[in-house]
Amino acid sequence: MHALLLAMVATAGLAPGTAAPDIAAPNQDGKMVKVSDFKGKPVLVYFYPKDDTPGCTKEACTLRDDYSKFQKAGAVILGVSRQDAKSHQEFKAKYKIPFDLLIDADGKFAAAFGVDTMPVVGFHKRQSVLFDAQGKVIKFFPDVDPASHSAEVLTLLAKAK
Repeated sequence: MHALLLAMVATAGLAPGTAAPDIAAPNQDGKMVKVSDFKGKPVLVYFYPKDDTPGCTKEACTLRDDYSKFQKAGAVILGVSRQDAKSHQEFKAKYKIPFDLLIDADGKFAAAFGVDTMPVVGFHKRQSVLFDAQGKVIKFFPDVDPASHSAEVLTLLAKAK
């Protein structure tokens, strides 16, 4: 039954109002991170297929370029993919990414958030979850456009105030 429920969540994403899963993943420096660590702040958890690929780089750099706007909104950004710490560290350094990148090597973190994986290759689909300051889902984004996602999230954050 639990596996069936998890499978249903994975295909539907987290519904608005749902509490953030109480699961942690290591960041690029090995520190364990979970959404509840940021209670009192909105949190964008964005899942992406792979470090240093064209779409993933575009999304990370757009979020980086808008980072001061996220900070003004009091929001935290967490990127998540299956790559290891070394890959995340290199990606952060190369593109001067100011937020944490979490390691989800086994896919359990993504599954808890209802994020799908790409068939065959197993990378995370480009999906995101925006949480409010109380750790409840504002919106699950099932199909993210790397070029416009940052602006879309910032618009929602402005409306949520």
